[in-house]
Formats: sequence, C-alpha cells, structure tokens
Amino acid sequence: VQLQASGGGLVQAGGSLRLSCAASGLTFSVYAMGWFRQAPGKEREFVAAISRSGPSRYYADSVKGRFSISRDNAKKMVYLQMNSLKSEDTAVYYCAARPAFSDDIYDEYDYWGQGTQVTVSS
Repeated sequence: VQLQASGGGLVQAGGSLRLSCAASGLTFSVYAMGWFRQAPGKEREFVAAISRSGPSRYYADSVKGRFSISRDNAKKMVYLQMNSLKSEDTAVYYCAARPAFSDDIYDEYDYWGQGTQVTVSS
C-alpha cells in the first residue's frame, strides 16, 4: 500500500488549500481513509475521516465547518478541502488508510503517506 499526499504549500490566513492523496496497491473502495496533522513540537492529531463509500464523515472540532473530506473511489483519491485557514493549521498533513469491513469511521489506521507541509502565514 502506498499513499502519496500532495497539495500543501504556503498560504495566507483566511485562504484555502486542497490536499490530495493518491492511493495505490490496495482495493481502495474497501478502505476507510483519514487525514491527520502534526505541528512542530506537537503530537500527531486527527483532522478528518471518511468511510469507504463516503457517506460517513467525521471532523475534529478544530476544523469543523472549515475543512471538508471527500473521496473518488474510481480514481483512488482522497481529498481535504481546507478553507478559512488559520495560523494554527500549520502542520505536516498525512493521509492514512485502513481496511474496513463496514461503512464506518475509524480512529486507528494501518497505512500512512509521507506527508505534505501546510504553512499558514498570519
């Protein structure tokens, strides 16, 4: 399983970015997906998750209403649309995957991508 995150960069506070994660080496449609982030000096934290078919989505309180997770099973892609970015959103963002036996949300993942840096300037 390989996960390749992209789309990070430098953006001003209030701006938007869209992160993408390309998956390979797996039957994507039976994997639940998640986004996590890690800021310097802090532990990795959960950001958003989506069930294998997409109907169930869950967000951390800190990003609710600003971020949106989505997926395209045909393209084996998962996305994180980030709007109204704040300086505290600055972190390395990771996508993660795990096999799912049902269309549920999970908080533990088996496979991780390499991360993409998001820097929000105030």
